[in-house]
Amino acid sequence: MKRIIFALFALLMITSFAVAQEASVVEAPDTNSVTTVTEYQFVPRETLPPVQGTSAYKWDDKEKIVVFPINVWAGWLPIIAANHGFAPNEDSVFFKKYGFKVDLKLIDDPVAARDAYASGNSHVLWGTLDMMVLFAPELAKDSRTALRIFQQVDWSNGGDGIVARTRIRNVGDLKGKTIVYAQNSPSQYFVSNLLINAGIGLNEVTHKYTSTAFEAAAAFVADPAIDACVSWAPDIYNIPEKVAGTKILTTTADANKLIADVWAVRADFARDKPEIVKGLVAGIFEGMDLLNDATFKAKAFQWMADGYGMKVEDVKGMEADAHSTNFAENRSFFMNANNPTNFERTWKNITYVYQQAGLVKEELPFSQIMDFSILQELDKSGQFKHHQDAYVSKFVPTTYQKVNAEAPIITQTVRINFYPNSANIYEPAHDLSGVPMPNTLYDPNIEATLERVARLSGAYDRAVVAIVGHTDSSMKGKIPEKIVKDLSTARAEAVKRALVDKYKFDPSKFVVEGAGWDKPADSSNPLNQALNRRVEVSVFPPESN
Repeated sequence: MKRIIFALFALLMITSFAVAQEASVVEAPDTNSVTTVTEYQFVPRETLPPVQGTSAYKWDDKEKIVVFPINVWAGWLPIIAANHGFAPNEDSVFFKKYGFKVDLKLIDDPVAARDAYASGNSHVLWGTLDMMVLFAPELAKDSRTALRIFQQVDWSNGGDGIVARTRIRNVGDLKGKTIVYAQNSPSQYFVSNLLINAGIGLNEVTHKYTSTAFEAAAAFVADPAIDACVSWAPDIYNIPEKVAGTKILTTTADANKLIADVWAVRADFARDKPEIVKGLVAGIFEGMDLLNDATFKAKAFQWMADGYGMKVEDVKGMEADAHSTNFAENRSFFMNANNPTNFERTWKNITYVYQQAGLVKEELPFSQIMDFSILQELDKSGQFKHHQDAYVSKFVPTTYQKVNAEAPIITQTVRINFYPNSANIYEPAHDLSGVPMPNTLYDPNIEATLERVARLSGAYDRAVVAIVGHTDSSMKGKIPEKIVKDLSTARAEAVKRALVDKYKFDPSKFVVEGAGWDKPADSSNPLNQALNRRVEVSVFPPESN
């Protein structure tokens, strides 16, 4: 009896302490940056594999024309602006300031763009970072064609999305359904990422493939048996307007830091022409500055329309589909080791997704692809010190009840092995006598778990994330339910606090709730109590705020 009373007292003390700790948080969030700034310590060019052999790209030393393919995408507006159109010309920023010309070639097919790059007919490869993960292993077999990525041009900001029949309420409902999308494209990464984060195996849906995102949209419209399609703007917005019984399930306006557009340079070209590569990077940033002038921006839209074979009004409508990433945002993406959506974490996440899909066998280290040396040089020069991170989401405090009024996009069960009666995620392991052991962790995987939640929360930068804590039911009927609810709330708060402290998320991005023992993880097996000492993470659409 004395032991039971002592245990109850201890539980009350732990819970009270956790709640008191949370109540003591009175500081406002850091508004200067969404992350801490711990920069990578390695020298990028020392980690890159050496380039062997004679360069194998086409080049005219007299004309000095860089062949730079692009696709029909809003994110290329800055380079079109800097180049004063598509054709090589002497009015471009690249020629006037850096002494070379740029030929922007429209190649919409990513495979065709890759082949032109591999053959040496172009010096640059356009693509989303997920495409680069797919192409990198084969291209790395020849050190001359290995990828060198120096710059991010944008985040997809609503340009990619999933349209589904209205019977599909959230990503979880796609289990057992049929989805159509363009294979080996950002669409495949987008939907695969969502399915995995929702706990759905890629083999638990039926995949239909097309060559392009536009063909995927057409297939969905034509065949009512297809439950969902992954496509690009404008189709993802046009379909629900024109086809009854369909709706937008989610887009990169929600997951606004999931799909990053970049460009890569051939390794032999980067070795031979470092000043030209630097001029390309700087020139694109200058193109972003030029677009601040309304008159010039109107010209840039006309150049884009001419190059894409579209109406000016249509290309203007595309602008919101992408967020151009300026120098400050590039610096955070490439150099900030704590950024939950930096190059390293995005690269690793993509690699994991494609490993699950059987498309990538071995992980190619990000440090053998990423080169931030030019950003470092530009940082020292102060040329773009006026650029500030303009892609920071703002949140207002809200409640779990309010957020929960909307259906979540994704719900993810996060296994954290909480020590019984503890809300400390860094609880040490205990010996057989129950004595904590120094320099140990009860859950040695906690950092990896937090990393996973941070990646999800970071990718859904605009979304509110709900964290629900749970307890086991071993004391059900023996102690007041409120005590148990408080412990589960404290567990959710502990996860939130760790995410805020390590990654500097806005605290208002997260809402917490304690479910106690009300929702057992495995109701068929009441003896499996460890599964119930857990938290669940749900991502809610921004409009539910």
